Amino acid sequence: MSNKKRYFGTDGIRGKVGRHPITPDFILKLGWAAGRILAKKGTNKVIIGKDTRISGYMLESSLEAGLAAAGLKSILTGPMPTPAIAYLTQTFRAEAGIVISASHNLYQDNGIKFFSSEGTKLPDDIELTIEKELDKNIECVQSAKLGQATRLNDAAGRYIEFCKSTFPVDSNLAGLKIVIDCANGSTYHIAPTVFTELGSNVIAIGVHPNGININYKRGSTNVKALQKRVLDEKANLGLAFDGDGDRIIMVDELGNKVNGDQIAYIIASDALYQNKLKGGVVGTLMTNLGMKNALKNIGIPFIQTHIGDRYVMEELLRQNWKIGAESSGHIILLDKVTTGDAIVAALQVLTAIVTQGKSLNELLQGVTLYPQVLKNIKIANNSNPLQEKTVKNTISEVRRFLGKKGRILVRKSGTEPLLRIMVEGEDMELINALAEKVANAILKNCSLL
Repeated sequence: MSNKKRYFGTDGIRGKVGRHPITPDFILKLGWAAGRILAKKGTNKVIIGKDTRISGYMLESSLEAGLAAAGLKSILTGPMPTPAIAYLTQTFRAEAGIVISASHNLYQDNGIKFFSSEGTKLPDDIELTIEKELDKNIECVQSAKLGQATRLNDAAGRYIEFCKSTFPVDSNLAGLKIVIDCANGSTYHIAPTVFTELGSNVIAIGVHPNGININYKRGSTNVKALQKRVLDEKANLGLAFDGDGDRIIMVDELGNKVNGDQIAYIIASDALYQNKLKGGVVGTLMTNLGMKNALKNIGIPFIQTHIGDRYVMEELLRQNWKIGAESSGHIILLDKVTTGDAIVAALQVLTAIVTQGKSLNELLQGVTLYPQVLKNIKIANNSNPLQEKTVKNTISEVRRFLGKKGRILVRKSGTEPLLRIMVEGEDMELINALAEKVANAILKNCSLL
């Protein structure tokens, strides 16, 4: 069997709705193939959740049919955050959890993510085995053994109580005004309730999903509306979730954006403050040098790994550490959850605010992030710009120029047909020019969309 995956990327299977592989027929077969491979524990049930995209209804029906053909029962939750499905998969002792979502992408995209019975992302070898099963013809189990579908009506309530359980029982959020942006995604009916029931004054935006407004000018990928609302309301802070609730970006009381690196720093430094820190922090190649230096200054170890929360998770397990993060807002806290959970991560930052009696901005005084420039270039799916000699030479030239005072990272996205350019350094004007130089080399020498 080839070790190269055809469909699974860094975060499940994703693409444009109506184009292969995000089509009803393929998703039906995927449900069947996954059902055949994942049915091991004898419960024969799978938890299926989705975000608020209009295409979720179509894909949910296809998945349900495929799983039924393999003899598995579907428990449907309706719109629920991705980490909620990981949690429910564990509590129901299900064979697997499946989320229909394209995370932070706009509504035209959708995708499928799988969780194991332990609530963790599937390892590469299992994804490869599912892909091999897709090459076979569908064979239904006997009629008496076909799967059925039921709806879990109290899914939201179960997850809300779990989230609240990760906040200290002897504390509350009384006196805090919090603006919450749910990106018109799957946290719209969850997050406001969690923070309200813990005592805060909640102002919610992005909580009116209509199937096509998910992530549109809202959420963790666009915090401008949140920044304005925090300042207008004179709020203590703002929370921005992405469409499926596994990313969190924050806004402090001054309107400053607080990214995943800074959030991880606060959680780790507060664990150190409370004498509860176990090991260090795992980040990725995108982690800001300023965050690494800040952790070093307070004696917290740091390890970098490949980009993608699955690789952060692997390193955490290897080191037996508990805190991992990506700059984009994926925060993994293994002492509380099995995957990135935006609401739980936000609650840990709020724990630090309450425990230390400091504002969000004050908790970040030990961190000075280096300026970063990020550029995305659309490329053809079969294009590999990083193999072009001119592009390689340009990247090498920029890397030599930056030396130890900065860095450059150019990579293909694992979820979209994009080439991502990141340049980091001490001077914003300089790194802007360097990023533009690399972008121009790519535009002149590669197949673009």
